Amino acid sequence: MCGIAGILSQQNRTHELDAMLAIQNHRGPDFTGRWSSEGAYIGHNRLSIIDLGADSNQPFKNGRYVLTFNGEIYNYLEIKQELPEYNFTTNGDTEVLLAAFLKWGKDCLKKLRGMFAFAIYDTERRELFAARDRFGVKPFHYAMVNGEFVFASEIKAILASGLLKKQWNEKVWANYLSFAQYNMEQDTFYDGIEQIKPGELIHIKEGKITKTKYYNFEQNLDFEQWDGKEDEEIKAIVKAKLIECINLRLRADVKRGFNLSGGVDSTLMFSLIKDQLAPENTSAFSFYCDDKDYDELEWVNQIIGNTSYNWNHCLFKKEEFADYATKIQWHQDEPFAGLATMAYARTFEEARKNDYIVMLDGTGIDEQVGGYDYYYNNSGSLVQGTTSSPTRPHTLNKEFAAKANKYRYEKPFNNVLLNLQYRDIFHTKLPRALRMTDRISMAFSTEMREPFLDHELMEMCFSLPFSFKLREGKRKWIMRQIIKDDLQTSLTDAPKRPIQTPQREWLSQDHKDWVRDTIAKGMQKVDWLNAKEVEVELNNFFTKDNSNSFYIWQWVSLGLLNN
Repeated sequence: MCGIAGILSQQNRTHELDAMLAIQNHRGPDFTGRWSSEGAYIGHNRLSIIDLGADSNQPFKNGRYVLTFNGEIYNYLEIKQELPEYNFTTNGDTEVLLAAFLKWGKDCLKKLRGMFAFAIYDTERRELFAARDRFGVKPFHYAMVNGEFVFASEIKAILASGLLKKQWNEKVWANYLSFAQYNMEQDTFYDGIEQIKPGELIHIKEGKITKTKYYNFEQNLDFEQWDGKEDEEIKAIVKAKLIECINLRLRADVKRGFNLSGGVDSTLMFSLIKDQLAPENTSAFSFYCDDKDYDELEWVNQIIGNTSYNWNHCLFKKEEFADYATKIQWHQDEPFAGLATMAYARTFEEARKNDYIVMLDGTGIDEQVGGYDYYYNNSGSLVQGTTSSPTRPHTLNKEFAAKANKYRYEKPFNNVLLNLQYRDIFHTKLPRALRMTDRISMAFSTEMREPFLDHELMEMCFSLPFSFKLREGKRKWIMRQIIKDDLQTSLTDAPKRPIQTPQREWLSQDHKDWVRDTIAKGMQKVDWLNAKEVEVELNNFFTKDNSNSFYIWQWVSLGLLNN
């Protein structure tokens, strides 16, 4: 897990590259590397995870090729066995990635199991090849400015180059404020700054960008693989794949910990980790806000309380809310999900203080086995935890509101549930969650790993028959059954709890003055909101109905990002 940066330019951009690497140093404080030649300036911030020696520092060069790479190739040992002709000088996944590219070219992407965003510069042909993992776990932002191509792991790094000015993408903002859409494919909230889409590669030569989709999820699915198999056989197959995915993500030369909540996904991960990672070699981290109506410590205690695993309780205090919001917003660059993201960030902060560099998380199960309630109640919502509309589009000024163009998601399947799952995997829930968790983990120089986002597992579970996703009124039925094999806990029958923090109360009561001030600052910088309508909604939220705080946090985000 690292930071990557680079500029393709005929001008000397050494100073600009240094500025980019400096501002995203938190992504990789162990080593800062630079490589340049006529027309190319490539950089890297290293967070050492595998093969901690200096030989694996980046940019990594072999002959005419230069690699800067962020992420982990979990099956690098297996790929290495397919490259007996290559003379390896290191023991990590970085050199394996470059060696795989040297042998197979872009087809090497088909062999990779992992999370990655990387760029390979060809010094002979003066062209750049770059790619992002199948589900977009790792970020790759870029801009083409007057024929110069600039890329980085974080948006702030591109802005730090000085090659383009900060300017909002008003269409993206209008969609977010109108429809709660965070993700707009390749677009970001910044005008002129794009991102490589999940499962996409790009090629840059002579100022021209060519984009290619290398991963076709729907074509890889095999719905017939379950024909003729009984429940126990299917459960055994899925469980074996789950364990395989976890074991791959335990490969590291640093301390490994894991985040633990009281939900099914987290419980499933722990039930499988406990047989692979001894208590003395790991530690669990859970956030709480000291509010019994929301905290999950009681639920988590049912999972881990009777074991010998070390369990860290990570308290997020309401007194630190305002300062922490400013800090996390700086790291996020774009709107994030409020208190839930901030409280979750605390687990990574505590992990780093205790020298845990790799952290495992249970993200991905809901999307692949139909865990969200709106999959079955036809609500059409993109936001959990509220029964009313999450946004307040009537507060937008008409000229700005007209820029919104609601994104219509493709429906590749003749099945409502599968189309909703597909939407969440590639367009809504997962891209949003991965962007936010990447930023908060890297804010504290820790590596986030999601075992359940292995593409082989995702394809397998997505294709499961409906009865393994919903049975006896229980969503994620098959995962609950796997948990029951290992843990005796009532958590397998507990409903999903979408709200885990007291954001509504904190915003409407404890920090309402800060909310007003922050929103006012944002409205002074952009004229997107109607002040009178906003005031009506704020007063209603503060004095009558605080059951929905999503739109309040949207306006707060405007203030935080326009400070």
